[in-house]
Amino acid sequence: MTSADSRTFAVRHVQLARAAFAALAALMITFSPDHSAAVGSAVFSGFAIATGLVLLLAIWLVYPARRRWPAAALGGISVAAGMAGGLSPLRTVTGYFVIVIVWALLSGIIELIAGWRGLRGDRERREIAPGVADARPAALVGPRSESRDAVVVGAITILLGVALLFVQPAYALNYTIEEAHATFTLTGITIGVGLFGGYAAIVAVYLGIAGFSPRPAESDTAESVTAEAPASADTTPQKDSA
Repeated sequence: MTSADSRTFAVRHVQLARAAFAALAALMITFSPDHSAAVGSAVFSGFAIATGLVLLLAIWLVYPARRRWPAAALGGISVAAGMAGGLSPLRTVTGYFVIVIVWALLSGIIELIAGWRGLRGDRERREIAPGVADARPAALVGPRSESRDAVVVGAITILLGVALLFVQPAYALNYTIEEAHATFTLTGITIGVGLFGGYAAIVAVYLGIAGFSPRPAESDTAESVTAEAPASADTTPQKDSA
């Protein structure tokens, strides 16, 4: 069994990697003059695949066995969405909205549920054996800071999906800038790609701050004390019979 001391990577490294890829996606969209479906799908595809691979690697490198399901689910959905966004026939306005909306709603709900269960687990003591309560500190059962970050990121991701649902893909508005002596067109895909860029920027800042923030206990230390909890429950003083 891998103990906390022998682990090279921790939750903060996963957060920092996700923040880096989100920041890269935000910068590419911000400084790109082309906000077409092809460009938006390409940026989203790279972001989703890179994020998904980080989460899938974290299954073995970071999380203990009982806490791997959120990373597995989020990683699988992100990689699948990224691969779909990379297909040329799906790099259309409709394809962009469908792929990003489905990804945002599914991954957001999963991450929100995982974070909520972690926060709820901080207040509840589970039984590690019949009649024996878990004696570990609450931070080792489910780190509150990590669960709170998952709730926030999950909620932001769901908001992205909901916001894209209200954007009309066929929307087009012509406007003129007199100083530039030029006429431009604001389209639905421009708004959709811009919303994803704004989402990526917010997630990058939040996860970057979370990754650099000090925390009292990393979740990886939970494995090292699992075997000690049952033994500590039996160390009750016995009275000598007179």
